[in-house]
Amino acid sequence: MSTSRREGGRDEILRIEGGRELRGRIAIGGSKNATLPILAATLLTSAPVHLTNLAEVTDTRVMLDILRHLGCEVSEDGGEVTVMAADPGHEVPLELAREMRASLLLLGPLLARVGSVRLPRPGGDDIGARRVEQHIGGLRRMGAEIEETETEFIARAGRLRGTRITLDMPTVTGTENLMMAAVLAEGRTEILNAAREPHVQDVARFLNVIGARVVGAGTDEVVVEGVEELTGGSHTICSDYLESGTYAIATAATGGEVILEGSPSGDLTTVLLKLEQADVGIDVDEIALHVIRSSATNLRATDLTTWVHPGFPTDLQSQYTALMTQAHGEAVVAEFLFEDRFRVVEELVRMGADITVTGRMAFVKGPRRLRGREVVVPDIRSGAALVIAGLCAEGETILRHAWHVDRGYPDLVGKLSEMGALISRDGG
Repeated sequence: MSTSRREGGRDEILRIEGGRELRGRIAIGGSKNATLPILAATLLTSAPVHLTNLAEVTDTRVMLDILRHLGCEVSEDGGEVTVMAADPGHEVPLELAREMRASLLLLGPLLARVGSVRLPRPGGDDIGARRVEQHIGGLRRMGAEIEETETEFIARAGRLRGTRITLDMPTVTGTENLMMAAVLAEGRTEILNAAREPHVQDVARFLNVIGARVVGAGTDEVVVEGVEELTGGSHTICSDYLESGTYAIATAATGGEVILEGSPSGDLTTVLLKLEQADVGIDVDEIALHVIRSSATNLRATDLTTWVHPGFPTDLQSQYTALMTQAHGEAVVAEFLFEDRFRVVEELVRMGADITVTGRMAFVKGPRRLRGREVVVPDIRSGAALVIAGLCAEGETILRHAWHVDRGYPDLVGKLSEMGALISRDGG
């Protein structure tokens, strides 16, 4: 499992020589967005939990380090991990919590199991307001006392009580946090307007493996019947549809032909529809996703609006915006989930893109001949978009702060190299 992480002033740099089509076959790894909450959920039981197909990214390493700090026994063997949380502590270390927003997912499990939590306000990508009121409000309805300061959350509870919680808007981490808290609560918890993303469904599957009673995951109403205690068990984490979607978009942008093995194509219905509308060839079978675009095929500009699952994922919007710089015509990309998801646009424009942002909409005119430049990666998905732009550009593109990309994409350099890209890494 990757152990690289941002360290002090050290800067991870990616170098890309553009202008080559992607061709080949790669395997899609485990979902980062399922791995992190499932690791947090191991705190709910004192019995051993065995996990396979974890996302081999730096955020996974941070979460494992947090579990160790809390007193859990963590054994690793390749891409497999066994966690035993016999008697976990309740204070999450500041230096680890600030490395990723997913540390917020510890709030529900620790409250349910230990009855108290001291959690620094989490870090992670700055892509706009991602309010925690729905997490906090739901846990308070379940009986928790939560004090909020500028720097941390301090929470305590006896046994939580089942209740009815209606979310203002579907929130993935909020749904997961409340679902995890509810499995050990007394009575029945109903979460209405719940998030339906594939990783939410996988968290529910894992919870049921270790003895929880969760139904409705994947719909807008999740019902949890609380139990006295949970058991151990084994679970294989679902494949990452966001990794698969990113490589599919990269292939569409550069041209070529790529087979993505283990792609959860059923979770990419809206994404694949947009690629087909842009004149990209898509072929799906039970075990792989086949993406084809010949150099003779012109990409067609296609409008996009992000929305909660099963809509187009906000986590693939930046990559799609980079794709549209190579399409003929004008595409309107509307981002209705996060107000600061267009941070990548400034860097794309420096590379030669013609993009104008008005409010929550980006107007992308193409095709544009991109040129390699030195750019700075602001967040995980913007980093993936800049990699795609670099693959399309003339000359060398240098990506600084590439450690962001490592947080979401396992062995990105190796996988792109397998497909014929000229990409390398060095530490600045």
